[in-house]
Amino acid sequence: MYRPFLRWLDRAPVSGPVDQRNARVIQILLLFLGITVPATVGFAIVSSWPMLRSGGLPWQIMVSLAMSLSIGLIALGGVALIRRGHFRLSVKLLIGVLLAVFAVNMALNGLQRQIPDQLAQLLIMLLSGLVLGRRALWTSFALLTASVLIGAVQDAQVLFADTPSRAFYNVPSVLFTYLIVAVLIDRTTEALRESLRESNARGTALEQEIRERERTHAQLIHAQKKEITERMASGMAHDFNNIFSVIAGFSAERHEDDGGSDAQRAAQLESSLESVEASARRGMAISRRLLRFSRRDDTQAEVFDAGEAIDALQPMLRQLLDAQIVLRFERDAGPLPILFDRSQFELMLLNLASNARDAIGGTGLFEIEARRGAGAVVIRVRDDGAGMSPAVAARVFEPFFSTKPADSGTGLGLAVVHELVTKAGGTITVTSTPGTGTDFRIALPLSRPD
Repeated sequence: MYRPFLRWLDRAPVSGPVDQRNARVIQILLLFLGITVPATVGFAIVSSWPMLRSGGLPWQIMVSLAMSLSIGLIALGGVALIRRGHFRLSVKLLIGVLLAVFAVNMALNGLQRQIPDQLAQLLIMLLSGLVLGRRALWTSFALLTASVLIGAVQDAQVLFADTPSRAFYNVPSVLFTYLIVAVLIDRTTEALRESLRESNARGTALEQEIRERERTHAQLIHAQKKEITERMASGMAHDFNNIFSVIAGFSAERHEDDGGSDAQRAAQLESSLESVEASARRGMAISRRLLRFSRRDDTQAEVFDAGEAIDALQPMLRQLLDAQIVLRFERDAGPLPILFDRSQFELMLLNLASNARDAIGGTGLFEIEARRGAGAVVIRVRDDGAGMSPAVAARVFEPFFSTKPADSGTGLGLAVVHELVTKAGGTITVTSTPGTGTDFRIALPLSRPD
């Protein structure tokens, strides 16, 4: 029963993190005052009904009852204001009516009759300091002090008319109590506000650091793409040279005249143009793949089939590997869906292929295998190159660690691969033996296909 009520309280449209945390308690307080104060006034009226009928109830008490009733009405109105987003206004109204009631009671009844009941005054300072801040706290303290002096003057004129000085005996102790409470509230709330400011500052600094890391990560990924693209340049040049040779060969056929009919020459020319077009489209496809891979885009994870992606990447892998290296790819017949950024997935495999090319250093074999495992897609990348010692294999994923010469790499390729895999929720392990090759095992969470 109370949980729906608390959820209703929390749905108040209050802005500001501190006010949002205080809104629930303040609403409960206002509802309590809005219910109990009118009920108390009603009970007092019923109890003193005979005196009211006879006209014997002092007018001062009547005014006090009316002022108390106003507290309940203002409290209920404050709840309505909070439900409309006016949190601080509702608190200010409540503090204002409490101060007004206290001042009126002091002016009518004096200080001595108010000393036993200090709850309202403490409530005023608590609300002022905790909700509205230091300025409101010390303003309330000044108004309470003025009200206490008004009450003492009233006592000096009425209750202690013969010995007016007695009316001020309790003033120092009452004001000292108010001062101690105000100082404690001020110091406590200021410490909390300082902690909140420091926390917000640390949060802002952390957000900036995260954004800077994301920016650095994006720059690193782009730099790796450029490095891989540069390493594919020779293969790309060879491939384009073949395409241009085919285009030039078919174009040269226009000079040949075998004496055939015009229809035969037209058919031969059409066939040559079709072959030229097919070669041009092949070159355009290579360019598009390279441009799509090297462009600098934000990370866009998507669900795709890892097997199909590797199969489509084979032309770029062949361009990256030396002509003496055999590329072999095997996969399960079924779908292998993963959630990954497609260009980063390609970067990961091209990085591994680039390292394998350097490790093989001539004739060799580079294998990729994609299988479905227990809740994961397992991709194994193997080569029969020089391999690594256990000490090198243990540090292979460290940034800037490299066994190559200083001008042959940045030492970031495998570090990027490790980061991409772990960021996607996967794992990567390496097994290597000097002289027999290296085996990388990548396990990526199996995703539900779109």
